Amino acid sequence: MALRKMNPYVIPPPTPVSLPVSGTDARFPVRRVYCIGRNYAAHAVEMGHDPDCEPPFFFQKNPDNLDPSGNFPYPPRSRDVHHEAEMLVALKSGGRGIAARDALDHVFGYGLALDMTRRDLQAQAKKQGRPWEIGKAFERSAPCGAIHPAEDVGHPARGRIALSVNGALRQEGDLNQMIWKVPQMIAYLSDYFTLSAGDVILTGTPSGVGPVGRGDVLEMSIDGLGHLTVRVD
Repeated sequence: MALRKMNPYVIPPPTPVSLPVSGTDARFPVRRVYCIGRNYAAHAVEMGHDPDCEPPFFFQKNPDNLDPSGNFPYPPRSRDVHHEAEMLVALKSGGRGIAARDALDHVFGYGLALDMTRRDLQAQAKKQGRPWEIGKAFERSAPCGAIHPAEDVGHPARGRIALSVNGALRQEGDLNQMIWKVPQMIAYLSDYFTLSAGDVILTGTPSGVGPVGRGDVLEMSIDGLGHLTVRVD
């Protein structure tokens, strides 16, 4: 009984997930991770969809899928793992029914992230009408960099986003090509979920997604947000 009073948990609680903040020793605590699908028209087309006929849709990764280590271990049960370069949005506050005009007031900062995807397992799930988690939410499936506070970088609405593999350019686009902009994404999500401080949104990827293999080096950049280098182990 005395032990229970000292420690209310029946097992050790998991370590909180947090990301580094550029220019400081402080950390950004992560609550949830929302990912928008097919948010660049050219990527929607390359995946076989008509971008003019779809409302936005989201799926989720787990907070501990975010990994700023710079290493991506090739996951089991897949032979077709793809890179997807995305801008990350980190929220400092939230709520329900947020208007698009007020949405950026809730943003703490921005960063770089990769939505790594077991494409073969995702394709199987799609064919069977099942959820995507097996292809999207596996361990360390979201390599990412430090968060840059909006007070330092503003709110990027345009700028080159690119990714190369072993020095060869694979993905290239501009943030202004996003079908659903950051304020619209926040407003839409807040109609279905109660957003909160610590929530993260991955904002979609331009065209050019493709496979990676062990030993590959991925280099991603977004104008104004720096670079991210990830090695596939």
